[in-house]
Amino acid sequence: MDLWYSWEFIVIALAGFSMFRSFCHSEKAPYYTFVHEATSAPHVLYYDYIVIGGGTSGCPLAATLSQGASVLVLERGGSPYGNPKIMNIANFADSLSDTSPNSASQQFISDDGVYNARARVLGGESALNAGFYTHASVDYMRKAGWNPEFVDESYAWVENKVAFEPPMLQWQSAVRDGLIEVGVLPYNGFTYDHIHGTKVGGSIFDKYGHGHTAADLLEYAEPRNISVYLHATVHKILFTETGKPWPRPRAYGVVFEDSSGLKHWAYLGRSSKNEIIISAGALGSPQLLMLSGMADNPMNLLFIPSPLLVEVSLIQVVGITKFDSYIETASGLSFAYSWVHQFIRKYELHLNETGQPSAMTAEAMYRAIETLNSLVTETLQGGVILEKIIGPVSTGELKLRTTNPHDNPSVKFNYFKEPEDLNRCVQGMRTIIEVVNSRAFSKSDTKICRCKLSLT
Repeated sequence: MDLWYSWEFIVIALAGFSMFRSFCHSEKAPYYTFVHEATSAPHVLYYDYIVIGGGTSGCPLAATLSQGASVLVLERGGSPYGNPKIMNIANFADSLSDTSPNSASQQFISDDGVYNARARVLGGESALNAGFYTHASVDYMRKAGWNPEFVDESYAWVENKVAFEPPMLQWQSAVRDGLIEVGVLPYNGFTYDHIHGTKVGGSIFDKYGHGHTAADLLEYAEPRNISVYLHATVHKILFTETGKPWPRPRAYGVVFEDSSGLKHWAYLGRSSKNEIIISAGALGSPQLLMLSGMADNPMNLLFIPSPLLVEVSLIQVVGITKFDSYIETASGLSFAYSWVHQFIRKYELHLNETGQPSAMTAEAMYRAIETLNSLVTETLQGGVILEKIIGPVSTGELKLRTTNPHDNPSVKFNYFKEPEDLNRCVQGMRTIIEVVNSRAFSKSDTKICRCKLSLT
């Protein structure tokens, strides 16, 4: 789940949920009357469902449940609405590099040196990532046991609010043509379907460059049955004791803290069907379970400088290879010099704090710093092509570093622990280099790139 992996597929499949075709009391984003700061919450609350985390899973789930039950959503971050760093495509990189205390992006470096970021904002990763939208593969749905009819209804439900066909401009068109030339076939045109070959997928950015996050799916909520509290950090899930009254421990409430440091208690109603649902992300969910007393995929990218300025674009074109590697691209992103120095400073601090040996020699680190300083200008002139693999064999680990839920846990990804994963990444990088060296990508009428690359 490295920093760039959050660009990948926003597959919001609500299979098994009942789809309500009319919402007579629905409200429009950003004018939700049910979204409040946690400082306004009562000291004690009771709901049928408590959803921890208002992200890409939590928002649509809460909206659906609210049609027939009372729902409480606890989000540790703020609102995406009115934040230009989140809602404007040109400011995509700014949201990731924002290190202010209340930013939507909480940065960290894993124990094995992977620079990363976690979302802390209503809408979750969909407010931070590059907004590529696609369906899951048929094989994935079959293995998951999803009902195809429910999945199709769910896709339409989501796409009505947050998915758009992106414009195909210079950079994206060049990478698309390069993928086709080097054999990532067939060309499938614009489609949400996940199929082998090269395609143009959906985007959560509309034709005006305005971002739409999972928070927009709260438009489907029944306002009278839902409460969403922002800057509400859950400290602990409350469990019954074994045998009292159930044979196994059962969650019955949560303790959360508002931005002023005051604690609140939220409890489930007395129905046996009431539930606490943890949707706090790949790191936040296990971290919270550990705090309560219970026990990403590899990605590589290549920066390609261009003699000309290129358009700002995020993930639109994707090559889905037969060896299960995804090839994607973005261009024209704005990075500040300060972001480079923050990265270097935090990386060095991480090595000092953890005692971990650097994955890079001192000479390699010096070269990397020089390269970053030379490439990162006010606007990135050029773009990146990246690859990542589906279903890595390697496994990582997560441990508590402190008992403070605001702190990042200790994470070790172990991306290339298994040779199979490394081999697939090498295949992906070879494909990227073939694309860059292709006639379509370097043709004279676009003049995007005039370079030859090789992988040794």
